[in-house]
Amino acid sequence: MVFVPTLPGYISDGERKEETLKNIREAIELYLEPVADDLPLSPDAEQIELAV
Repeated sequence: MVFVPTLPGYISDGERKEETLKNIREAIELYLEPVADDLPLSPDAEQIELAV
């Protein structure tokens, strides 16, 4: 089982470690997706994509 301390309630598990990590990455991506869309960017802003 894995949890994300900064995102209360975000807990995931799986049959194997790889599956558990894949599941929690998907959950984090879904959490962050609407946040990224809501942020206004200045014309000088640089957008960088990070893997989680």
